[in-house]
Amino acid sequence: MRVYFLANMNATALPPFDPAQSLARAREVLRIEADAIAEIEANLDDQFSAAVQCILACTGRVVVSGIGKSGHVGRKIAATLASTGSPAFFVHPAEASHGDLGMITHDDVCLALSYSGETQELLTIVPLIKRMGAKLIAITGQPNSGLAQLADIHLNARVSKEACPLNLAPTASTTAALALGDALAVALLEARGFGKEDFARSHPGGTLGRRLLTHVSDVMRAGDAVPKIHHQALLPQALLEITAKRLGMTAVLDDAGTLIGIFTDGDLRRAIEQGHDIRHIKVCDVMTPNPRTIAPWQLADEAVAMMEQYKVNQVLVLEDGVLVGALNMHDLFAAKVL
Repeated sequence: MRVYFLANMNATALPPFDPAQSLARAREVLRIEADAIAEIEANLDDQFSAAVQCILACTGRVVVSGIGKSGHVGRKIAATLASTGSPAFFVHPAEASHGDLGMITHDDVCLALSYSGETQELLTIVPLIKRMGAKLIAITGQPNSGLAQLADIHLNARVSKEACPLNLAPTASTTAALALGDALAVALLEARGFGKEDFARSHPGGTLGRRLLTHVSDVMRAGDAVPKIHHQALLPQALLEITAKRLGMTAVLDDAGTLIGIFTDGDLRRAIEQGHDIRHIKVCDVMTPNPRTIAPWQLADEAVAMMEQYKVNQVLVLEDGVLVGALNMHDLFAAKVL
C-alpha cells in the first residue's frame, strides 16, 4: 500500500517583504542590545572586583558551565579567558552529572551562567562543586535566584528586555553576558600584566601570532643576497645588481662600507625623467640618501608599519651601523606577516 503525503495547500503565506521595516528592526535590535550592555555597566559593583581577585588567586583553572544559549556564551568566555592568560575550559552541566564533574578540582574556580539562575542541570552539580571546595562565581539576571544565592560571588547580568519582539528569545541578555565575560577577561589580562608577546604565544598559528613573534632577522635577506653597490659605480652596474638580487633596489655604500643611500626603481624613473644619461652617471648622483632602516631584532610587524608610513616597498637592515640585511613587501607576504 502506497501512502502519498501532500503539501498543505492552505499554509499561511509569508507577508510581503518590507526592506525598510527589516532595516528598522535591525537598528532597534542593535539599540536594545547596546542599552543592555550600558545597563550591565551601570550595575557593576564590588562583586566584579571580587570575581577578578578570586580568579587571580586561583591555583587551578576557571571552569565555565552553562546550558542552551548560556552554554554557547560560556564556551566563548572560556576561550577568551584561556587566550588572555587565565587558563579555562568549558564543562557542559549535563555531562558533568554523568562523569565530567571529575574534571573539576578544589583548586578551580567555577563560573556558572544562567539568566534565570534556576537551570536545573547547574543546580544539580553546584552543591557538589561547593562541597569539594571550589569557588563559585555566578552570572545571572536574577540576584535572588537559587544559583545566585549559592554562589560565592554573583555578577548581575539583568537586562530590561530582550531584543526579540516577543521578549522571549535570548538576545540582549546573551549579548550582555558575553560582554560581561569580555570585561572579566580584559580586567584579568591587565591585572596579570599580560602583554603582546604573551598573547602571541597562545596564538602562534594565526597571522596575529606571526606578526607578534616574527622578527626582521627571521625574514630578511642576508649575506650575498643583499644588493649593494659602491657609491662611485655607474648606473648600469647598479641596475645589474638590482636585477641579480631581485629586490627592486640596491644599498649604496661608501669606501668604508658604510650605508649612505639607496637606489630604487623609483630613483631610476626620476633619473630618466630628468634627462640624465643613465649610461655614464654615477649612482651616488641619483640615489636617495639617508634611507629608512630597521634593526634585525625588531618585529617584522614594525617593518610593515614603517613601509606603510613612508610608502616604501623595501627597507634595509642595520646592526650597530653595519648593513646586515634587506627585505621588501614580498618577503613579508611570503612569511605570512601581512
